[in-house]
Amino acid sequence: MSRGPDVCTQIERALVCNAAEAGVVFAQGAAVSIPWASVTFAGARHRLTMVAARSASLDAWLASLPEAEFRLRGHLVADLAITGVTRTGDPVEVTLEILTVEDC
Repeated sequence: MSRGPDVCTQIERALVCNAAEAGVVFAQGAAVSIPWASVTFAGARHRLTMVAARSASLDAWLASLPEAEFRLRGHLVADLAITGVTRTGDPVEVTLEILTVEDC
């Protein structure tokens, strides 16, 4: 019996859909997830790299991204930060750091 995609895959898929709604198409780069826990929560930290064509749509999407809501099965996005944007030509490389916690 399959449990479905892991949380990192869910985030990647949610980002693709969210970007497409904003008119942005990107190529997924590296993705790394490491377990994370506090006294009251368990989850994971994710670092994702993506590449997209330079555009006004990309800039608008990135500006709205930290406040975006994502629906993930069994997890919540607790924090999303854009930690790097490299604009040395076209395409633009973006690094995101995302904290997810298990939804009990």
